[in-house]
Amino acid sequence: MNEYLDLFLSYLVVEKGLSRNTLEAYSRDVAGYLEYLERQGVATATDGRPLDISGYLAELKGAGLAPRSRARVLSAIRMFHKFLVIEGYATVNPASLIEAPKTLHRLPSVLSSREVELLLAAPVGDDPGAIRDRAMLELLYATGLRVSELVSLRVQDINLNAGYLLTMGKGSKERVVPIGDSARDQLMDYLGRARPELGKSGDSAHLFLSRLGDGMSRQAFWNIIKKRALEGGIMKNISPHTLRHSFATHLLENGADLRSVQLMLGHADLSTTQIYTHITRERLKRLHAEHHPRG
Repeated sequence: MNEYLDLFLSYLVVEKGLSRNTLEAYSRDVAGYLEYLERQGVATATDGRPLDISGYLAELKGAGLAPRSRARVLSAIRMFHKFLVIEGYATVNPASLIEAPKTLHRLPSVLSSREVELLLAAPVGDDPGAIRDRAMLELLYATGLRVSELVSLRVQDINLNAGYLLTMGKGSKERVVPIGDSARDQLMDYLGRARPELGKSGDSAHLFLSRLGDGMSRQAFWNIIKKRALEGGIMKNISPHTLRHSFATHLLENGADLRSVQLMLGHADLSTTQIYTHITRERLKRLHAEHHPRG
């Protein structure tokens, strides 16, 4: 079983160029499925049947896994069995016959413009941590980066004179994203005053450094944004992705075209970006209901 999993992950790296986080997700999902097959007495992954896959999904449902998460697991299993067919280890893909669990299309949570201002103003003071946090929050809102993209930035990825940054997104695809004046000013302040102080104890090429002088981790920045949200009096349960959603929503609300937002977000498919048009429509409906005499 594990041999097939190793071959599958190598295939994803070589043929698909998937990011490390995506590979870890595929590895987790397929490994769980293969363990289930072993418990059912299935000798090898190539002997998996539609009944085995539906049984595994039913087990996940019984364990309380949400429909969206089960749909993700099924997608990984489909890809795994498709790989077995492509490479000649199997002749059929049993997962192709399984319907994905029905999922609710939940709109992502976004901040209002006022809430964004409160969050960006929360890090107060001239200590290196506050200056760094202001720069990170401003840059995240200005660019809509994923948190993994934000903490992976190197100093050389930022061009302050031209006002853009270069980031590596999903599928190892590079894209250029404008920074904007506010984020540019905060970055210049950070690079001039805070980063030299934070970098004294290390020699990191990362743009954003922890108090130990090494690169900022995703979890560390997650904790920072939670802390700054509380300091700003924001009661919503927010994450770094909330600022990404807010970035896209506010651009569309102010007249940006969907294609441009897609490029800045790094979405491979325009349909992924279109969820933000639903957000703007819902906001218009609320405004109409609140302010129209017959709303």
